[in-house]
Amino acid sequence: MHADPAIEAFLKFSQNKLLEQYWPRLRKAVETLSDEQIWWRPNEASNSIGNLILHLNGNVWQWLVASFNRLEDQRDRPAEFNASGDLTAADLLARLGATMNEAGKVLARLTREDLLATWNIQGYTVTGLAAVYQVVEHFGLHYGQIVYVTKMQEGRDLCFYKELGKTGRATGGSV
Repeated sequence: MHADPAIEAFLKFSQNKLLEQYWPRLRKAVETLSDEQIWWRPNEASNSIGNLILHLNGNVWQWLVASFNRLEDQRDRPAEFNASGDLTAADLLARLGATMNEAGKVLARLTREDLLATWNIQGYTVTGLAAVYQVVEHFGLHYGQIVYVTKMQEGRDLCFYKELGKTGRATGGSV
């Protein structure tokens, strides 16, 4: 338990968004797609779902896992976008799943001092708070793209908001 309720709330919200909402929904959207669908690009200016998963993996590892564990940054960001089909959907999800597991461990142990400290990540000087926020925001952005491309290819509802029912309002849930 953190002594600061704001820090505790921030970390709990970040864990919930990343690990209990975005990640399970991304996995559900992708796990039934074919390898062809995973690597399909709508045009040359856009990324495939595979590229986006590799990119999310690199970002979460670099910004949360490597930084807060003081590991050497070995990310090859350009390779995330240059990949074109060497990995299956299962391989991509397993890789991102392992990273999300490590990210969860980091988020579970961060302290007020970690969040207020200054970190150098990807050439940026940021606070720990900014690093966590960047990961949650960045994951949400690309998760949305992945869901959109999945719906575009599959033409199906992924049923992520069943709790809203016919009223459009949640009954007792939290965001």
